Amino acid sequence: MIISEKKPLEEVFKALRGEKKVAVIGCSSCASVCAVGGESECAAMKHALEARGIEVVSTALPEESCVFPYARKAVREAKRAGAEAIISLACGSGVQTVAQNADIPVYTGTNTRFIGQVMKAGVFNETCKSCGDCRLNFTGGICPVTQCAKSLLNGPCGGARHGKCEVNAENDCAWILIYKRLRELGQLDRFTEAAQDRDYGAHCWPGHRNLKEDA
Repeated sequence: MIISEKKPLEEVFKALRGEKKVAVIGCSSCASVCAVGGESECAAMKHALEARGIEVVSTALPEESCVFPYARKAVREAKRAGAEAIISLACGSGVQTVAQNADIPVYTGTNTRFIGQVMKAGVFNETCKSCGDCRLNFTGGICPVTQCAKSLLNGPCGGARHGKCEVNAENDCAWILIYKRLRELGQLDRFTEAAQDRDYGAHCWPGHRNLKEDA
């Protein structure tokens, strides 16, 4: 789940360059679940734009804005309606997918935060940074890159107090959690194994994957 939040309206309006006819494109997937790009949010953005004297010529809610064919269809509908610009309420990936299909400006109404683990309806925890150099096999299934505020591969740092992180006392120390988990698994010997330096070349940005080529 990609977690996004609403961008302040003033920031959205500031991005506009005098366009008077605008289309709003949301997303039925992650952005809808996060309540930033669903049907009601698209309607609210339409209302806010119209209150500023901007005509909203179309709204669309693709199944997934990050899927190229869905984004292309929504953009075509916006162009046919006479849109001079598009406001996307999807995640950063969705916004860019819409923009790649458009020859008019595309502005975002959201800030993308993190890949979220769904704890329960409406509650998400950040657990993975998609770094491309996964250490979960050696840390009891707990990611130190994400769960440790300092992303330490060999920890703890020594600043933890009462099991809590010294950077944010509301968070559990990731390395104490790793220690406890490895102890439960009977794998405490892994705790004393020094991890090699992180391979930053394992994930070079921007990423690309073609499953047909990999087959």
